[in-house]
Amino acid sequence: MKTIKGPGIFLAQFVGSEAPYNSLDGLCQWAAGLGYKGIQIPTSDKWLIDIDKAAESQDYCDELKGKVNSFGLEITELSTHLQGQLVAVNLAYDVMFDNFAPLAVKNNPKARTEWAVETVKKAGTASRRLGLTAHATFSGALLWHTMYPWPQRPPGLVQAGFDELAKRWLPILNHFEDNGVDVCYEIHPGEDLHDGISFERFLAATGNHKRVNMLYDPSHFLLQQLDYLTFIDHYHSYIKAFHVKDAEFNPTGKQGVYGGYADWADRAGRFRSPGDGQIDFKGIFSKLTQYGCDVWAVMEWECCIKSPEQGAREGAPFIKSHIIEATQKTFDDFAGGAVDREKINKILGL
Repeated sequence: MKTIKGPGIFLAQFVGSEAPYNSLDGLCQWAAGLGYKGIQIPTSDKWLIDIDKAAESQDYCDELKGKVNSFGLEITELSTHLQGQLVAVNLAYDVMFDNFAPLAVKNNPKARTEWAVETVKKAGTASRRLGLTAHATFSGALLWHTMYPWPQRPPGLVQAGFDELAKRWLPILNHFEDNGVDVCYEIHPGEDLHDGISFERFLAATGNHKRVNMLYDPSHFLLQQLDYLTFIDHYHSYIKAFHVKDAEFNPTGKQGVYGGYADWADRAGRFRSPGDGQIDFKGIFSKLTQYGCDVWAVMEWECCIKSPEQGAREGAPFIKSHIIEATQKTFDDFAGGAVDREKINKILGL
């Protein structure tokens, strides 16, 4: 068994235009002051990390890592959630997702996809230069609009969708293999990889590529009404990253999983600050520890009620209180001893 590392914090939801949220130094000092030990860095803002420089320069990466370390922090993972999303965008979502693209490739789906693929590859190189072994991202989606289909999906559509998704990701996965870094897809509604079955389909389509792994976030499973604890039993060997994010699901006579297009605060399924929702984090930390999952516990804050400042203050002690110091002993070790075959035979009545 392994002791989970942490607490960590995903910076994406805290980036802002005012201090301390508008500089890496400010965010590091703020996070360290709240008791965090690690930061997960989004790669979409050059003032946090210039991914082009990081892919080219070991000196730049050494300086960046040294800066973060100087605050008593570690980099847990880099994140390309936005760029990974743009690796595969169905035209039904083209206009909305175009907002994530740089100006040079806007309104050009082919160029946007090429840019996204190359950027995620650069993050793989940067991860290696930073001494990281896991990377957080999204898969993108070609099939999501057919998730609850009417009319029914034509035969062969799902296989073709996963074949195309794998075709786009295989060059990235091979690049990550060359750099010794795992690609951890956040299993998330809106992505083609949104549950265990869809993950298995993608894994098969990539020829069981060894770099296909998971970022485990139970909040997205609760909102799907999926058994997030048994999920760990099935897929623990693929879990290489972990978001601590809470949620609650309170269906009514008027709405359920799909939410009736309501605003976040009015949906049956809502994200909450850690400890304020319905997720059994004691069970999660126990299973991840039992299975020896070597992960950082990284708080991702999204709450429809509580302020991000309070969520951040409460997140570090919440995670710290759930981290289990993995035992290296069994409770009855005192009764053990060397193997005595004669004694064993007597006990068995042989």
